[in-house]
Amino acid sequence: MAAITTAVIALAGIILGWITIEMACKPCLEKGREAIDRSLNPDYDPDDEDVVDASSAPRAPLLTNRPPDIPDPSAADPSTALKSV
Repeated sequence: MAAITTAVIALAGIILGWITIEMACKPCLEKGREAIDRSLNPDYDPDDEDVVDASSAPRAPLLTNRPPDIPDPSAADPSTALKSV
């Protein structure tokens, strides 16, 4: 009888621990489960999403204007690039 009591107490502790973790980490677990569901869904196409949230939106560059002493490499003439060699 002691073995059954010990098993029931251990099982109750595991169940209560699981519920505690689920409640404490709910936002993180939901995001992870959604990501897993999307990756396992063969019909999911990320290009079809119309809604763009703020976290995935492209960010602005840190330097909006180049300093005047650094020329823009895309504006250089490619024919003059090898003449100095």
